[in-house]
Amino acid sequence: MEDVEEFLRTEQMPVVVKPVESAGSDGVKLCHSEEEAREHFEMLMGAQQKVGSQGAAVLCQEFLRGKEYVVDHVSMDGVHKTVMIWVYDKRAVNGAAFVYHGMLPVLSDSPEAQVLIPYVRGVLDALQIKNGPTHGEVMMTPDGPCLVEMNCRAHGGDGTFAPLARALTGGYSQVDAAADSFLDARKFHQLPDRPPSPFLAAGQEVMLVSFTEGKVKSCPGYERIKALDSFVYLESAIDAGCRIDYTTDLFTNVGSAILMHRDEAQLRSDVETIRKIEKDCALFELEEHPENLCRPRARSEHVTMMTGIWR
Repeated sequence: MEDVEEFLRTEQMPVVVKPVESAGSDGVKLCHSEEEAREHFEMLMGAQQKVGSQGAAVLCQEFLRGKEYVVDHVSMDGVHKTVMIWVYDKRAVNGAAFVYHGMLPVLSDSPEAQVLIPYVRGVLDALQIKNGPTHGEVMMTPDGPCLVEMNCRAHGGDGTFAPLARALTGGYSQVDAAADSFLDARKFHQLPDRPPSPFLAAGQEVMLVSFTEGKVKSCPGYERIKALDSFVYLESAIDAGCRIDYTTDLFTNVGSAILMHRDEAQLRSDVETIRKIEKDCALFELEEHPENLCRPRARSEHVTMMTGIWR
C-alpha cells in the first residue's frame, strides 16, 4: 500500500486501479480521488477474482486517454505479419468506465494503422518474440501509441472473430496464419504483410450490454438479432432461468454478435437496431419488472465505422 500511496501523491487524477491477474475489465476501476483509489485497492487485495486468483497483486497506473486498439500478428523466424487491426468500442455505462460494446476492424492504410503497425513490431522485436501468434493492445493517446499489454497468444473471444476476419481479408485469419507458420512455411510467406485495404466485406463484433437485472423468462431480443440481414453468429450463455446483472465488464456482457454484410449501410442499420433493443431493455423478458439503471451517455453513442465494402 505504501507504493500506491507514493504513486498517488505524484500522479494526476484520475488513475486506473486494477488486479494484475484478471481479464475483460474485471475489477478495473477509474478512480478520481486518493480515497477512492485506496478503497478499491483494499477491496481487490481481499477479493476472489473471476480468473481464480485471491490476494494477488494490484496495479495502480496512469489513466491513458484515447482509443484502445488491437494489433494481431503472426511471426515466423522474426518475420512479422500483421493479420488484423481492431479498435474496441468501450463506453461508460451502468456506473462503470470501461464497458465493452464491440470491436471494429481498422483499415491497414489508415493514419492510426500507419503508426500502430511499426510500433507493435518494434515491441515484438524488443521482447524477442520471433515465432507464433501475438495479441497486442495499444492505447493511441495524444502523445502517440502506448502499450497496454502484449499477449503471446492468438486473439481470444473463443475464435468467433475468425469467420469475420476471413471475409475481411479475403480468406485468412490469425488462426490460419498461425497454423501456416508452424506447418507450411511457403503459405506463411505468401501471406500479405498486412490486411487488404479496403476490406473485402463490412462487418464487426457487437457485444451485448444489459441495462437491467433480473431472472430471465425468455430471450426475444436474441431472436430479433438472428433475424437481422447482417447476422452471422450469436454467442451467449444466457437462457431462461438465468439471472442477468447490469453490464459493467466483459464477464457481465450478455452476448456477442458477429455481423457482416455486403452493404455497409445495412450493417450500420443493424447495429443501431441492436443498440435500440438494448436501451429499450428488450433483449430479455424478465420475471421481475425491468428497471433501466443508466442509459449510455449521448456523446458515446456515435461509433465511426471503419469497414470497407464486400466486392
